[in-house]
Amino acid sequence: MDLLNNYLIYLIPVFGLVGIIVMAIKSAWVTKQETGDASMNQLAGYIADGAMAFLRAEWKVLGYFVVVAGLLLAWSGTTVATSSPVIAISFVIGAFLSAFAGFIGMRIATKSNVRTTQAAKTSLAKALKVSFTGGTVMGLGVAGLAIIGLGSLFIVFYTMYVTSKGESVNGEAMAKALDVLAGFSLGAESIALFARVGGGIYTKAADVGADLVGKVEAGIPEDDVRNPATIADNVGDNVGDVAGMGADLFGSYVATMLATMVLGREIVSHDKFGGIAPILLPMVIAGLGLIFSIVGASLVKISKETDSVQKALNIGNWASILLTAIATYFVVQWMLPADSFHMVRDEDASGAIKAGSLVFTKNGVFGSILVGLVVGTLMSIITEYYTAMGKRPVMSIIRQSSTGHATNIIAGLAIGMESTVLPILVLAAGIYGSYFFAGLYGVAIAAAGMMATTAMQLAIDAFGPIADNAGGIAEMSRLPEEVRHRTDNLDAVGNTTAATGKGFAIASAALTSLALFAAFVGVAGIEHIDIYKANVLAGLFVGGMIPFIFSALCISAVGRAAMAMVEEVRRQFREIPGIMEYKARPEYEKCVEISTKASIREMVAPGLIALITPIVIGFAFGPEVLGGLLAGVTVSGVLMGIFQSNAGGAWDNAKKSFEKGVEINGEIYYKKSEPHKASVTGDTVGDPFKDTSGPSMNILIKLMSIVSLVIAPHLNTADNTNKMMQKQEKVQSMNVHQIHVDKKI
Repeated sequence: MDLLNNYLIYLIPVFGLVGIIVMAIKSAWVTKQETGDASMNQLAGYIADGAMAFLRAEWKVLGYFVVVAGLLLAWSGTTVATSSPVIAISFVIGAFLSAFAGFIGMRIATKSNVRTTQAAKTSLAKALKVSFTGGTVMGLGVAGLAIIGLGSLFIVFYTMYVTSKGESVNGEAMAKALDVLAGFSLGAESIALFARVGGGIYTKAADVGADLVGKVEAGIPEDDVRNPATIADNVGDNVGDVAGMGADLFGSYVATMLATMVLGREIVSHDKFGGIAPILLPMVIAGLGLIFSIVGASLVKISKETDSVQKALNIGNWASILLTAIATYFVVQWMLPADSFHMVRDEDASGAIKAGSLVFTKNGVFGSILVGLVVGTLMSIITEYYTAMGKRPVMSIIRQSSTGHATNIIAGLAIGMESTVLPILVLAAGIYGSYFFAGLYGVAIAAAGMMATTAMQLAIDAFGPIADNAGGIAEMSRLPEEVRHRTDNLDAVGNTTAATGKGFAIASAALTSLALFAAFVGVAGIEHIDIYKANVLAGLFVGGMIPFIFSALCISAVGRAAMAMVEEVRRQFREIPGIMEYKARPEYEKCVEISTKASIREMVAPGLIALITPIVIGFAFGPEVLGGLLAGVTVSGVLMGIFQSNAGGAWDNAKKSFEKGVEINGEIYYKKSEPHKASVTGDTVGDPFKDTSGPSMNILIKLMSIVSLVIAPHLNTADNTNKMMQKQEKVQSMNVHQIHVDKKI
């Protein structure tokens, strides 16, 4: 046991390595599956080529950004004592691993889609196994890379700045190590934002263009091979919902652990790990969550055509959550000491604990972790209710489709707004509960608990676009109806899992941002944020506005790109004879090019808003006003994210419900009926909501918080710096005293 105590820090990257090894095994299994006939392989080739063309174009632009931002960070690291030029290296590594995580997801998704189509010729069970295994590869790749990257860099920086110099784990040296480590999270979230926004613009420009001309004007199926935009649409599923989502949750995973580690530094812990147990705990929980996600993924299976795919996914998800919760209890009992904790910032100048400050125990820490797991689970359940077929919200949109396009839009908007109520109440209760158990550290560790099973959550999420692509290939290859029926079954569940995945992501972002906010306040050296001050209140309002202008830019970008797509599809229908008779091949590459160029061009402005706004506000008006800005953007962004994602998901499944037939006022309506046409309009409006601006909200609020945390040492006044140094010296003397006491014992 003593050996494990001494080397636990080195075990953390091993968890990630296990995930990568299992990922490689599952990837090899997917690659060995049959790919179908020549037509299927040709279509899959078009999709894979288009996806990689987008990634190359995106990486070229982001490469310039990473170089410039890295140089600026290296320079800024020389200007304060608690940072270092090494932060630039950390930033570049984070950016690279985030992009690489998206690449892993993209590669396996474009391999899994055609293999899922071929498997669907055999059975629903085989199709689920192929598509979910493909999703599992992505989930394990993202979580494995995040744990290896963060764990390894922490070992390096902890050794470089703390242990090699004999410094205190609660002092300025550890603050420097974590500030440099924050560059890793900044790089990951920066790439995630551009990947999510760019991918979202790409996929929805193609989807809207394909729907408006193909389904509405030409009256052909969604994934008909005659539609010039259909390849771009299927490429978009990969670049938005796979590469974008992979980079997104990679960033969330890292940011959650980092925020908890920063707050853990402020806790004086006389433990078996040299005082760093509160810092190591979130990484250990993440490692355990990765292992139990592997176990949960192995339980996702069905045997009959009538078995519920959703139930199979739920069994795997619940298993991973419950196993992680049980294991976490024993880890907390083992790692944390028996005495109580408090944060250094809760002490006055004499070292006494301030009146009203929270003192907590290791059982309180475990209570906070349970709160995080419950919040994540409830958010998924609520999101599923508001977006799943057959439930009251989707059925209300279907019924109002019978009276036209306008009432469909009204119903969808109302459902989206209504869907914010329960999630916000759950989040509010989660914040209160986790703080009650363990203060600000409790809020952060609750987010870490929620994100522990990210590998499983992402596997469930990524399976959706793989199934969607499989259905598209089946439609374009004109395979038998039973094949398309199986892929539609998977796709319908995938729509719901995609929505629940976005609900999970926005919930984790809310808790993570609050933890990052608390870390920012400590590093910036401010005691409180007073909204009675005019400048702070102004910052609050400006922060509340940012998610709206961010959404406007994203939605407008989709609209402009979709217009270009519509004109191109109409041109091809008009100028290329024989398309509608299957005698001529559409120019798919023209549509792919339109989406690629539009997404790369249009992703810049929203990204710069998130990166530049905190810097301008912080240096122009100070840390307290910046704190007001962060509070405003967090609350507004969470609400906008939930509203847009759920409204779009409900519109989508309302449209899909017509494929099997729906009853409205005693009459059954199918595809091509007037209510179905109204539902297509609603789905088209909801597309940029659920796949572009909505899911980008969680990255927006986290990225602005991380940028603020990175610049916090530069905003700290000399007076506050002196106060922090006095506290750090006092903590160091306490640690030295404890060492003497331990030696005497």
